[in-house]
Order: sequence, then structure tokens, then C-alpha cells
Amino acid sequence: MVEYLHIGFVLLATMIVVAVAANRLRLPHSILLVIAGVALALLPGLPRVELAPELVLLLVLPPLIYSAGVAMSWREFRFNLRPIGLLAIGCVAFTTVAVAASLHFLLGWAWAAGFVLGAIIAPPDVVAPLAIARRLGLVRRVLVVLEGEGLANDGTALVLYRFAVMAVTTGIFSIEKATAVFSAIVVGEIGYGIAVGWVMLRLRQAVADPHIEILLSLLTPYVAYWLPQELGGSGVLATIAAGLYVSWNGPRLISSATRLQGIFFWDLVLYILEGFVFLLTGLQARTILERASGVVTFDILWASALTVAVIVIARFAWVFPATYLPRWLIPSVARRDPSPKWQLPFMIAFTGIRGVVSLAAALALPLTTSAGAPFPQRDMILVITFAVIVVTLVGQGLLLPLVIQWLGLGRRAAAERDDERAHELAGRSAAVHAALDRLEKLREERDIPDDLFDDLRAHQQVRLRDLERIQAGLDVSQTADEVRLDLIEAERKSIHDALRDGQIIDETRRRIERDLDLREAMLASTMRIEGVGV
Repeated sequence: MVEYLHIGFVLLATMIVVAVAANRLRLPHSILLVIAGVALALLPGLPRVELAPELVLLLVLPPLIYSAGVAMSWREFRFNLRPIGLLAIGCVAFTTVAVAASLHFLLGWAWAAGFVLGAIIAPPDVVAPLAIARRLGLVRRVLVVLEGEGLANDGTALVLYRFAVMAVTTGIFSIEKATAVFSAIVVGEIGYGIAVGWVMLRLRQAVADPHIEILLSLLTPYVAYWLPQELGGSGVLATIAAGLYVSWNGPRLISSATRLQGIFFWDLVLYILEGFVFLLTGLQARTILERASGVVTFDILWASALTVAVIVIARFAWVFPATYLPRWLIPSVARRDPSPKWQLPFMIAFTGIRGVVSLAAALALPLTTSAGAPFPQRDMILVITFAVIVVTLVGQGLLLPLVIQWLGLGRRAAAERDDERAHELAGRSAAVHAALDRLEKLREERDIPDDLFDDLRAHQQVRLRDLERIQAGLDVSQTADEVRLDLIEAERKSIHDALRDGQIIDETRRRIERDLDLREAMLASTMRIEGVGV
């Protein structure tokens, strides 16, 4: 136990050092964490850290998928359901077949073993590309499609993976049975996930305690994931459905106190989980090298290079026809969603980074078949999977900024952010006007005293004037916000002096500080839409 605590401390310390270095170097944290993990794994004297597949598939994956589902807009997900489905189902299946065929015809692998590797590395990761892409500021629709694909494709890949492993271990495979089971899993898991989201939201509304509600939110992804996974499904689709249901219905049923505390809690949990995922991926280097000790180096390099080339080419070969053919063949699709310029599908095709789910699936392969024979190509599958992850994550991840610049998507993303900022300001202004209208009605309904009414109206009018100044591009609002922050800091110093002099107690100080923190957070949000670097 003490050794595990020491390892955990080293990993946390490494995450901190890497995060500071990544900020200084302006590089994605995920890439540096993987490189740091590889470096730690190869240091002599350090204990070997071997990733348990159950740790990823049962403990780490559910909250990552669920949080992504909650953060995603249901409206945008529904509008992009066609491209997401074509990638999450079609591209995964196409890549699996392409990998299996290339390994069979060029390297002489058995079809079943090739399908196992194809199913393992076919799905791009949900965490890695978005951790990089969001930092780079991609076009909104590209992010939505990539996130939707990353959420759903693990379900497709895990089902294909189970059938491929079954074909290797038992020698039996039925395409009709696989199709029927996959359809049942899709329908059943979506229905179950929606039910879990409905029940959990009602439970959270009933308990009406922020701490218990946050605990229930943490349990939600595991309730959604574990049961379908135990029954032979993937659990992924149920978790996505639960997250999307909570995203759409949560604002009406979750209190503001719970949201404020929950945002901080989930941000911290996800930051730690994502950091551990990337670091543990790199730490598997020693395990992979030990497994590869009995394999010829040239065979490893040739098979890895071939597989990387196949998955990259297969993704491009799928994305462009899947983008344009439906619009050419179905006029209604073209009218509803006109064809994009080639830069957008190119960006989606290029961003095919693999991650820890693929590694966990490779590590979870059985050692033997049902007949007692060694699982064919098991060590090679593990080594190739690790190579694909490192090459796509580090190689494609480092190339992403250059590709974005070459495609001119950075300018489009900046223009899109300006447009979103304008809509946000308009929405804020409309909300303040709605509050002023409601205040007028309340004055008539409740006979609000004139002095109180004037104070409330003046507060709303100050907010409205600040928004109008931001919309006009004036610097006055920025100056006012900076002055307000200075005044908040003066209040904070005053209450600390009062605490030191014994005029207030610690509990009083914490209550006042919470109010000041909320005001400061509100000002930070305003300064963010002003674009002053918060």
C-alpha cells in the first residue's frame, strides 16, 4: 500500500511539473504527459506501473464519457447526428476491415487476429484530440463532430472487439448474430441511459442538498455504464444517453448552488483523470518493451508502420465520401446542410488520435484460446497498439497547429468566436430586459416600496449599460471592471483585518469571502466576453 501511495504521489507531482512546462512551452498537456510517462517508465530503479484494463474501462472511462455528454449541446449533437453516426459506426467498421485485410494479405495474419487489432485501434480517442483541439481553437462544428464521434465510436469498437475476440478464442463468428446483437445494444442502451438520467435527476431534485446531489452526479455514469457492460453491451451508449439527457433537462431541475459547486468538483475530477490517463499511457512503455522482447524488431517496425499508414489512409478514404456523397445523392440533405469546403472534412480526417481505451482493450486480451493455445499475435497486437497511440498522439498532435494554420481554420475559428460573443452579449442584454420587465410587474403585484424598486432597477440598468458599452467596443467597461476587482480586493483585505483584530469570527469571514468570490467570478465572466484575457 505504501508503494502505491508513493507511486501516486510521484504521478501527481509529475502532472504538476508537466502542466507548468506545457503552459510555458505552449504545448498540449496531453502530449507532454505521454512523453513524461515514457521517460519515467524507462528510468532504471523505478517500479513498473502496469495499467489494469478494468481501471480504465470500469472506473476512468464512465465519468469521462458522461461529462462529455453533459457538456455537449443536444441541439448540436442532433443536427450533426448523420456525420457523427457515419464516423462512429461506418468509419470504425471500415477501418477495422481495412486493418484486418492489410495484415492478412501483406503480413499473413489470420483474419480473426487482424479483426481484433482493427477493432482495438479503429476508434479515435474521445479525450486526447479534444484536449488538443480545444486549446487550438478549432471551428465549432469540427469540435462537435469530433466530440460526438469520440463519444459514440467506443461503443461500436467494443462490440466489434468482443465478437472478434470470440472468433479467435472459439473459432465461431456469425455476421447475422453480430448485427442483431449490435442493434439490440444500441436500442437497449439508449433507452436505459435515458431512464438512468431521468431517475437521477428526480433523485437529485428530491434530496435538495448540493453535497448529496454532487455525489449522485458522480454515481450516474457508473450506474449507466456498469449494468450494460456486465450484460454484454458496451455501456458507452447508455452513459452518453444519460449525459445528454441531463444536459438537456438539468437546468430546470438542478439548483444554482449545486451547479456552482458541481462545476468546480467535476473540473477537478476530470483534470486529474485526464492527466492520469495520459501519464499512465506513457508509463506502459516498459511493459510493452518487455512483451516485445521475443519479437523481431524489424517485424514490429514494419507491422506498426503499416498499421499507422492504413488507419490514416482509411480515415481520409472514408471521411471525404461520407461528407459529400449523401449531399450529392439526397437533395434534401444538401438543402438542409450544404456541402462544406474541403478544409473541414480534411481537419476531421486528420484528427484521428488514438488513446488509452485502445491500450486497455489490448491489455485485456485473453492469454489463450478456448482450446488452450496461445492467443495468436497477442504480443504483436499490444506493441502495435502502443505504437499507434504514441505516433498519432505525439505526431499528429504536434502537427495539428501547423495543419490548422495551413487550412486557414484559425481565422475562421476567430471569426466564429466573435460571432458567438456577439450572440452572447445579445442574450445577456435580452435577459436583463426580461428582468426589468418582470420587476415592473412585481411592483404592481407586490406593492414594492419606491426606494427598493429604484435600487433594483438601477442595478439592472447598470448591468445593461455595461453590456451596451461592451457591444460598442468602449474601454470604459473594462476600466470599470478593473476598478470593481480592486474594490473587491479592498473588501477582502478589510475582512481579514477584522478577523485578525477579533471583530469577526472565521465562519463569518468565510461567508463574506464566498460572496466576494461569487462577485469576482461574475466579473471574470464579463471580462472574458470583453476579451481581456481572463
